[in-house]
Amino acid sequence: MAWQLLFGSDIGLFSLFTIGFILVMAVFLIGYVKRHAIEDAQKVAKQ
Repeated sequence: MAWQLLFGSDIGLFSLFTIGFILVMAVFLIGYVKRHAIEDAQKVAKQ
């Protein structure tokens, strides 16, 4: 019943889309922050 509601209704599909979007955004933000933290650490090490 729950799986039918999740994959078969508009609100269920919207929920899946939202969860997927949040996960993709989290991966992007983690990579972005890591990249810039490494760059900042290298800049400080050069000084």
